[in-house]
Amino acid sequence: MVLSDKTIFKMLEEGSLQITPLDPEQVQGASVDIRLGNTFSIVEDSPTGIITLDNEIKYRTITSDTYVLLPNQFVLATTMEYFELPHDLTAFVEGRSSLGRMGLFIQNAGWVDPGFKGEITLELYNVNRCAIELKAGRRVGQLVFSRMDDTALNPYNGKYQGQRGATGSRAFLDNEVTD
Repeated sequence: MVLSDKTIFKMLEEGSLQITPLDPEQVQGASVDIRLGNTFSIVEDSPTGIITLDNEIKYRTITSDTYVLLPNQFVLATTMEYFELPHDLTAFVEGRSSLGRMGLFIQNAGWVDPGFKGEITLELYNVNRCAIELKAGRRVGQLVFSRMDDTALNPYNGKYQGQRGATGSRAFLDNEVTD
């Protein structure tokens, strides 16, 4: 069940859902607006020109209130907000249609697990022929919350728990190889 603004406000007031910083105007009828933070990470060139899942990927991270995303460029960014979800709540990250119409794709895993704590890393890609200026504090998407039918037996406690800033891939920490 998708949560309404009334339920979101109630959970924020009782502290079972935490979002900081949060302006009450960010809470919409069935979502919470997320704003762009000021940390951006770009994949460093590799000597071989190949990124593997087995090795740590190097990133160049900058802190700036403005970032110019060039055509066909990919950058990791972060939300301004830090989230703490209870063990019976999940969320979906959705980009803004207005930005998609400019050629800015806001991709990510799209799913926030119950029990997650941290800023959300966003994958931004410019498909436009023109550069796009990004500014910290600008609304870039929204979180849609959904209550689970019961509390998770295994709430999130993974490699991105507590992340702050644009956090690069930690796929190299995975021990399992799947087909």
